[in-house]
Amino acid sequence: MRILAIERELTPPGASIPTDLLRQEAVQVWALQKQGLIRDIWFTTQGRNAVVMLECSGGTEARRHLATLPLVRAGLIDFTVHELQSYDGYERLFSPGPNAPARKPEEPPEY
Repeated sequence: MRILAIERELTPPGASIPTDLLRQEAVQVWALQKQGLIRDIWFTTQGRNAVVMLECSGGTEARRHLATLPLVRAGLIDFTVHELQSYDGYERLFSPGPNAPARKPEEPPEY
């Protein structure tokens, strides 16, 4: 299952985070990525919050893996976790809507 996790900072804006802790964070993110749990990770342009795409069995497992991150363990950040499902809107293109005219059953050709 695809999981979207969005970082929430728990520290005051502008608080400084030790460089060694940020390095430990990068090491753990890389470890999770090598395991195939983190598929992609980005920063937002405003605030530089992390946006993480994970692949795991569900939100509970995603939270368990995110809890291994040093910044989470230190209480500096947390994540909002969203379980994603496939987009099924294409069905609207292929099935008649409620106002579509009723289709007549095709009659066999006359010979």
